[in-house]
Amino acid sequence: MTTDSNAARTPLARLRQARRQLLDTGEVNDGLLAPGLRSSWQRSMQFGLTPVGRAAGAPHASGAQLARSLEQQRELMSHARPVMEYLFDQTRDSDGMVILADGQGMLLHALGDASFVDRAERVALRPGAIWHEQWRGTNGIGTALADAAAVVVHAGEHFLERNGFLTCTAAPIVDPAGRVMGVLDFSSEQRCYHPHTLALLRSAARMIEHRLFETRHAGSLLLRLHVHPEGIGTVTEGLLALSDEGWLLGANQAALSLLGLSYSAIGCCAVDSLLQLDMQTICNWLRTPASAPRPLPRPGGGQLWLRAEAGRTLRASSRPAISIEIPADALSQIDTGDATMKAAVARARRLLDKPIALILHGESGVGKEVFARAVHASSKRSRSPFVAVNCAALPETLIEAELFGYRPGAFTGAGRDGAPGRIREAQGGTLFLDEIGDMPLAMQTRLLRVLQDRQVLPLGGGKPVEVDFRLVCATHRDLHIEMANGRLREDLYYRLNGLTLQLPALRDRQDKMALIQRMLQQLLPTREMQIDAELLRAILNYRWPGNLRQLNNALNTACALIDDAELTISWVHLSDDLVRELRLTDAKPAGLGMAELADLRSQTERSVKQTVQACSGNLSEAARRLGISRNTLYRKLDEFELR
Repeated sequence: MTTDSNAARTPLARLRQARRQLLDTGEVNDGLLAPGLRSSWQRSMQFGLTPVGRAAGAPHASGAQLARSLEQQRELMSHARPVMEYLFDQTRDSDGMVILADGQGMLLHALGDASFVDRAERVALRPGAIWHEQWRGTNGIGTALADAAAVVVHAGEHFLERNGFLTCTAAPIVDPAGRVMGVLDFSSEQRCYHPHTLALLRSAARMIEHRLFETRHAGSLLLRLHVHPEGIGTVTEGLLALSDEGWLLGANQAALSLLGLSYSAIGCCAVDSLLQLDMQTICNWLRTPASAPRPLPRPGGGQLWLRAEAGRTLRASSRPAISIEIPADALSQIDTGDATMKAAVARARRLLDKPIALILHGESGVGKEVFARAVHASSKRSRSPFVAVNCAALPETLIEAELFGYRPGAFTGAGRDGAPGRIREAQGGTLFLDEIGDMPLAMQTRLLRVLQDRQVLPLGGGKPVEVDFRLVCATHRDLHIEMANGRLREDLYYRLNGLTLQLPALRDRQDKMALIQRMLQQLLPTREMQIDAELLRAILNYRWPGNLRQLNNALNTACALIDDAELTISWVHLSDDLVRELRLTDAKPAGLGMAELADLRSQTERSVKQTVQACSGNLSEAARRLGISRNTLYRKLDEFELR
């Protein structure tokens, strides 16, 4: 395995010797294999894989699960598909296939020569299969994900011997915030290996990243950088996205390399600290018609060339004669710069006053009810009630009366005046059914009848009552799985699902800075609050398993603890458990003293142990709560001898 297209392949005799050592001792001697390949083989052993035989229990997505993943990865697919078709044209008739996988190693799309596809399918090299190292051992896709680097895994370098007929070249696709979104791979018969394929895959991945960057930051101020003026506008250019105030919102790897930065700088740096340039100068450049690159001193010496381009927001403010007024409705208020949220808002806006039901899907705490209220407030029904019902919070014995209402004396304990029910309360407005996947089956039948007839029959009898409401449902469950397991009526699902919108988890959003600033403004509207730089970096890097709800609670606590004279939130203003989790994610031991390092190690060990126990040994859930990857958790368990 290598990341260098000119490096020689590992000799077969050394691979055999290394494999024997690994099976006999669990280790491979230094120098026998390249460091990256050695580490990957050892990870494969730690996952419990054996080189011979079939890969036991390797998961494969169902058709419904694959369709859902394709829907969630629509942005990646839309930019990757044209590049894949170009790659396939370049490699046609070479006994191989071009593959796109998501960030978890699931194969989303493939284009291949018919002569190769049959052999590939025998080892599950087809859409829906999971090629994470945990299940397939060392392989192009899984190892590129694990190392976050482009790799070639050739023939016997694959950990599983049954994959030894392959040569796999893979390059990760990184989003503007530095997260690996997926992997682009070319797999072929091992006899067809070509040393230039790695360079081709790297260039193709860079093309996709370029398209992603420009789409996600279409509304931001864009800086294009290169050491040569002719390089501006090519896939080798550096890209920086700035907010209107000059904060760094996104960067590609080329820009970070030119400026000597890492992805941790995103959200933490302003343009005047990155370049000898201020926002006023950039705005002055934008007002001139000339678009030629301008020379700029390079940090650390040398010269860069730069071209600035105004995003939609800045264009509207700097050229009012051609600006387009967008109404500042409730939906626009929740669109703070994240591409996925922006797309969800745009699709919801098109259906605002149409009789089409919405399903909002997302993890707990991502703001599904906030989104639903924004849809209601932005529609023509905004003057009528918004009625929210949490289907998971109501006892099964009460949910029928709560939803459909009841007549006086309908059941023991019923109020003497009866009750209209939440559905009738939503007359003319919006009914929001939260956690619809938890509604009892008997209630699903009654709800289906209401949606079909647009009439409600209260408990206890009487005449049906006509109802008119907009329906919005929310869930964190996979409703296709709920249907398959008989917990959700299929006919009800198709009544509910006019349009499903996937709301992003906080860890995946690119607008964290804007969200934090908005929350602080709402919590302390009379003060210009800031966050300590080290703490801000930790906050931006943390995975936030509780999403927006957890972040808002953390900032609310900090604002309550801060003194009236203080304007900067620091570590002392957070609860102890959150401090521990943030430091676990963001710890940088090289700068700590021995006592501090020992204390940090002890805290980390306790946190890992307690979380794994609280999750009853479910390591996937424990990793999610800790805000780290499963691979990192495995390493921590080995480090602390907890496995």
